[in-house]
Amino acid sequence: MPQLESAVNLRRQYADVDLLLSCGDMPSVYLEFITSVLNVPLFYVRGNHDEGYADLPPGGEDLHQRVVEFNGVTFFGLEGSIRYSSSPIQYSENEMSRMVMSAGLRLQLRKMRYGHAVDVLVTHSPAKDLHDGEDGPHKGFASLLKFMEWYRPRYMVHGHVHTYDRRTVTKSQYLDTCVMNINPITLLEIEPLSR
Repeated sequence: MPQLESAVNLRRQYADVDLLLSCGDMPSVYLEFITSVLNVPLFYVRGNHDEGYADLPPGGEDLHQRVVEFNGVTFFGLEGSIRYSSSPIQYSENEMSRMVMSAGLRLQLRKMRYGHAVDVLVTHSPAKDLHDGEDGPHKGFASLLKFMEWYRPRYMVHGHVHTYDRRTVTKSQYLDTCVMNINPITLLEIEPLSR
């Protein structure tokens, strides 16, 4: 995307951005370039092609299985895609289910207190039947549907599935959650809820 390759264009078009979210499969140096030009924090999850982050992670907050708050908005992340090869950032449905369930105590307490556990669920993979692909590597996780049922995030943002056709559905509602495929770029304005 040309507008993301030029420091001048970045500053001109995205000067009012407060935070950069990455849903994975982005080179560390590219993320660091954008965050340094915009002088904003970065929150991210790793995609199935981000093995290089082990040696050279991008500067920022890795959200994987963590609750992080920024300007009154809370985020929780789950990295990776469905397992289709030997990459370490791919998971079986059972492995992802265990990650969703292991967040239960922390997130249920937040849900009881605020009505939803987190504002934004940040994932690499889509949920099953919501913006996922028909090929094996791009199938979504059913356990992400459970996450939305149990913890009621306001938003779920994901990547992984490229959208080359403008007719492709990239925004859906699932229960209380607005689900968005943010490929290739999406601006999202989220108001913190009063607590």
